[in-house]
Amino acid sequence: MSLKRSLETVGMNVLRSMDPEKSHGMALKALEMGLGNAPGEITSPRLKTSLAGLDLPNPVGLAAGFDKNATALDALAKSGFGFVEVGAATPRPQAGNPKPRLFRLSEDKAAINRFGFNNDGMEAIGTRIAKRPRNAVIGLNLGANKDSENRADDFARVLAHCGAHLDFATVNVSSPNTEKLRDLQGKAALSALLAGVMETRDTLERKIPVFLKIAPDLTHDELAEIAEVAAESQLDAIIATNTTLSREGLQSADKDQAGGLSGAPLFEKSTQVLAQLSKLTNGLIPLVGVGGVGSAEQAYAKICAGASAVQLYTALVYGGFSLAETIIRDLDKLLQKDGFTNVTEAVGSKREDWL
Repeated sequence: MSLKRSLETVGMNVLRSMDPEKSHGMALKALEMGLGNAPGEITSPRLKTSLAGLDLPNPVGLAAGFDKNATALDALAKSGFGFVEVGAATPRPQAGNPKPRLFRLSEDKAAINRFGFNNDGMEAIGTRIAKRPRNAVIGLNLGANKDSENRADDFARVLAHCGAHLDFATVNVSSPNTEKLRDLQGKAALSALLAGVMETRDTLERKIPVFLKIAPDLTHDELAEIAEVAAESQLDAIIATNTTLSREGLQSADKDQAGGLSGAPLFEKSTQVLAQLSKLTNGLIPLVGVGGVGSAEQAYAKICAGASAVQLYTALVYGGFSLAETIIRDLDKLLQKDGFTNVTEAVGSKREDWL
């Protein structure tokens, strides 16, 4: 084991002995201080790909929620990820739900959170994003204030304020921790919300791609409606999926805590949703697979199920930040082993296995 990896293991053990939310804050501080894994760009002819018009060095991204307030952009740009999503950002700052609100489920390699869109607000986050490094693909997860009179308008407001300095933006109507937010996934409500967001996007000097992040707890009919709305709204990509409300098969003591479940137990469910969406959209809308990715094999499985790119987050809690580099390099080897000259050739190649 390398000295770098040994030090990371010691640091991870210390962090896991602390309160989960405090540990997360310290991990961010360590990144800001330059103490994280920083391999720089990781790429190869097989890994280079395009997502909604964005040129990516590799298809492995960091999911929203890790850097809610865009405080570690410089470090994240050097971390090897093909793209980075920060946020969620809401128009006004908000404290989120009462603590404790983050729970490690170590036996399950999972986490439950009920943060409730805690963030510094679009003005502070927008100021940080304006100073972002330019050698990385960076997007922002758009959210709505809990007490907003018109939540649908909040998404467009954040995009209008921050959009000039983004490479993409994600409409997040799938968090289970803001009451009734998931109601905005219904066909009529979602169509109206996206119309406002896309109109705002079209006023930006650069027409950045707009993604939609959906929940894993949707029926096939609900997924079909989302696919229809996505096509009608000319969305650029769909991220599948956010956290789940399911608690099936969990072993850890905190398994019954309220909130959204992420990590290893979400892998099967989220990948099945991904494959269904791939079929429903006939592969015409790029998909980003997220939920339970903790290895190159799992990243590869999501790609073969229909994902043009993947994201991870919770696995970093258990595998350390260097896990991203390991997954990216091992994914390259898996693609080579199966004879793919580029990751795009693998997209959807085994979709039927998940249907």
